[in-house]
Amino acid sequence: VQLQASGGGLVQAGGSLRLSCAASGRAFSSYHMGWFRQAPGKEREFVAAINWSGGSTMYADSVKGRFTISRDNAKNTVYLQMNSLKPEDTAVYYCAATLIYGVTTTRRYDYWGKGTQVTVSS
Repeated sequence: VQLQASGGGLVQAGGSLRLSCAASGRAFSSYHMGWFRQAPGKEREFVAAINWSGGSTMYADSVKGRFTISRDNAKNTVYLQMNSLKPEDTAVYYCAATLIYGVTTTRRYDYWGKGTQVTVSS
């Protein structure tokens, strides 16, 4: 699976962005998908995950209620809608694919896309 994230940018605090992750290659719908982020000087951290059908989602506490993950298997794309953005959400955001739903550690994800930068100004 090849993954490509897009949709990042510069936004003011309180604003919104929607990230997209387009997949190509092996059957996208076979994989559960996740979003991670990495701020400068920090480790990559889990943000959200969605199961293969889109029927189950999970979120990090820091984004719960503000971010929404979704997917469109017909378009081979997963999304991350980010609302009420805060300066601490500033990071490079990565999408990733796994065959195991419910995992939040980077080592459990098999495929990674190049990240997209999200910068939230105060």
